[in-house]
Amino acid sequence: MSLQFSEEKLKKVSEIISRYPEGKQKSALLPLLHLAQEEFGNWLSADTMDYVASLLKIEPIEVYEVATFYSMYNLKPVGKYKFEVCQTGPCMLRGSDDIIEYIKDTLHINVGETTADGLFTLKTVECLGACGYAPMMQLGKNYREHLTKEKVDSIINECRQNAALNN
Repeated sequence: MSLQFSEEKLKKVSEIISRYPEGKQKSALLPLLHLAQEEFGNWLSADTMDYVASLLKIEPIEVYEVATFYSMYNLKPVGKYKFEVCQTGPCMLRGSDDIIEYIKDTLHINVGETTADGLFTLKTVECLGACGYAPMMQLGKNYREHLTKEKVDSIINECRQNAALNN
């Protein structure tokens, strides 16, 4: 297997696994997937998930089941900015479908796709727990709330400016 965590990350892996009783190392799966995603390009390839399975001495399918269930794990490369728009009832009632369509039209991508310049990925997700601020999306660790087309334009411009400054 060609993938391997850095020495620093391997120490972290050992520390995380040691939190759980012998035979219960599968309990470390979620934090190890986070580490793997961070270490290997912000997404989880099949090879990456197989590597995590080998570290935990579990079957690869057990890792795949978890990684495909949670929207926080990326199963293909994503853009620098990931727009995760809530699509559950309260947000839909407040116009999230229109916001999703607007983002698709503005960025010329569909849900699950990344712009050609690698800046933006659009995902739809289940409830983010901010129903009172609908429609909303998560961008990194931040929520963007009470979305309108104008706010989406502002967010896109902000991301483009940040990307230009950091290059």
